Amino acid sequence: MLVKTYGGAVSGIDALTITIEVNIGQGINFYMVGLPDNAVKESQQRIEAALKNVGYKLPGKKTVINLAPADIRKEGSAYDLPLAMGILAASGQIQAETIGEYVIMGELSLDGGLQPIKGVLPIAINARSEKFKGIILPKENAKEAAVVDSLEVYGVSNIVEVIDFFEGKTELEPVVVETRKEFYEHLGVSEFDFADVKGQENIKRSLEIAAAGGHNVILIGPPGAGKTMLAKRLPTILPPLSLHEALETTKIHSVAGKMGKHNSLVTTRPFRSPHHTISDVALVGGGGFPQPGEISLAHNGVLFLDELPEFKRTVLEVMRQPIEDRYVSISRAKMTVEFPASFMLVASMNPCPCGYYNHPDQECVCAPGIVQKYLNRISGPLLDRIDIHVEVTPVSFTELSGNSRAEPSEKIRERVTRARTVQENRYADVESIHCNAQMTTKQLREMCIIDDAGKKLLQTAMERLGLSARAYDRILKVSRTIADLESSGEIKNEHLAEAIQYRSLDRENWAG
Repeated sequence: MLVKTYGGAVSGIDALTITIEVNIGQGINFYMVGLPDNAVKESQQRIEAALKNVGYKLPGKKTVINLAPADIRKEGSAYDLPLAMGILAASGQIQAETIGEYVIMGELSLDGGLQPIKGVLPIAINARSEKFKGIILPKENAKEAAVVDSLEVYGVSNIVEVIDFFEGKTELEPVVVETRKEFYEHLGVSEFDFADVKGQENIKRSLEIAAAGGHNVILIGPPGAGKTMLAKRLPTILPPLSLHEALETTKIHSVAGKMGKHNSLVTTRPFRSPHHTISDVALVGGGGFPQPGEISLAHNGVLFLDELPEFKRTVLEVMRQPIEDRYVSISRAKMTVEFPASFMLVASMNPCPCGYYNHPDQECVCAPGIVQKYLNRISGPLLDRIDIHVEVTPVSFTELSGNSRAEPSEKIRERVTRARTVQENRYADVESIHCNAQMTTKQLREMCIIDDAGKKLLQTAMERLGLSARAYDRILKVSRTIADLESSGEIKNEHLAEAIQYRSLDRENWAG
């Protein structure tokens, strides 16, 4: 007897339907075809034990299972449940006439229980687009799939519940999530706040500008100056996620298996802070079966690279293209997948190996030339993609011990959101540009017009401070953002003057 059940396979951050054809006839062998990997092949032993422990058995006949499309590799243990249900239906142990109306996914334990799986959200979205009536999956994944409306989602904890459901012995209660309510209830919830930061008003200002224009930023300062503390609070002043951004971000985290138990939606901007020993594949994504890396997990949020010069050169260089293109393309012999990677890069570094170059109180003990050598660990092309360079100085005891409360993140976010709204209207006709940091040279010439006095100021600054040629465009982009924060249609001299301050590493004599 031939029975078809349906599952899903994830490719990139999208899914496609997998048809599981189970045919049982005369003979005694068990065959599984359709490019299953080892985890899928091992399902035979898990299914046999699970069925035995719930009162069923593998048929002692020739069983042929085909996973179609047969030219796509099937990976992971999530096919255990649809395989088991197909075997039970094809062998006549259960009557399941409606089994083809549902997508079924789940990993079986030996006692018949179900373990959570990865990539549930894209599978559910695909199930709805393919007009399936519903999806059956482990209870821990149910809320995540229930974000997709117009699809019945059933969360189960044991294969017996699935068997009884198809035989009509019990009714399963569909899991319902009010997506918009869930989204707005948890929107913007964060344990961090800029109100916790004492002093550092100039650094807060630079981060506000970075957030308003989507600019990448690097913080340079001695140990304990507050670089990491400030970076962790940057997501709290970024504009709140839109529902579309939240769904897109959730898909990436779902595919990577980063969604917590019973979570349905990512409602806060991601903040990813990988250790400097990370490999290039872990950062940009990849592997035999490509998975999203840290830059994709930071999509619509912040990627924080602490102690930037300590990262391997190859790791930093692979980021150059994704920073510009806002996505990463991973090619293999038989497939090419794309993961979105539109993130704000925030980096921090000590000014030298000992950490005290330019410190107001402590003396730097590095030998001559060491400071420049340390800075040279970061390539020019990567620095070229970082718009704002800020020197962070230690906070004085008076500021630390003061009782005054700093401006909260909520107020800063309001100004940032207003500036972003101005930019969205400005670039409404350009699909790939949403903020000032993404401007091309053509838009730069159209949107960043300065008068003769501004040109004179910029020329003087570049000559006297020894600014490099690459600083020119960056200064114009940042000054455009400063003008947007001030609700000014024109870039004024004071906007240019402030933007010039944020190019510390471009000064010829910065490292002595």
